[in-house]
Amino acid sequence: MRGDKKLYDVLSNLGIGFDYYEHPPVPTVEEAAKYWKDLDATHCKNLFFRNHKGNRHYLVIIQHTKDLKINDLENRLKQGKLSFASEKRLNKFLGLSPGSVSPFGLLYDTDNHVHVFLDENLKNSSTISFHPNINSASIVLKYNDFIMFLDYCNNSYEYVKLSD
Repeated sequence: MRGDKKLYDVLSNLGIGFDYYEHPPVPTVEEAAKYWKDLDATHCKNLFFRNHKGNRHYLVIIQHTKDLKINDLENRLKQGKLSFASEKRLNKFLGLSPGSVSPFGLLYDTDNHVHVFLDENLKNSSTISFHPNINSASIVLKYNDFIMFLDYCNNSYEYVKLSD
């Protein structure tokens, strides 16, 4: 299986099952959607931001079909001015590279520095999909199991109304 061995070990140890799908490398959600069309799951955009001082970092997870403007996000999250975090910060805090952003990278945030914002509409999902820390595969798991994974990582997270 392509992806992060540590992730697969953690999922196994937590008793979290998943379906695994390989596809060509897809650096954008638009490209990935071509390969997700037959998968029965909520697919997500995973956006990694920093605040204007660069001392706070946020992972924002929203359904892939929803549009989100940074200005709107700033207003909704009330975290001040936001910008996309650099490749260096993405690697430092989540151990990931651009095009492979996934909440599974939280495994590498040993200081629990990154705060996660989840679109509250995701609660309606029975299954959800993400890259396994590499953009040439996707895994589908039960939404409740995803929350179990988040709790395991021990990063702070909250639900916010990010889309209609």
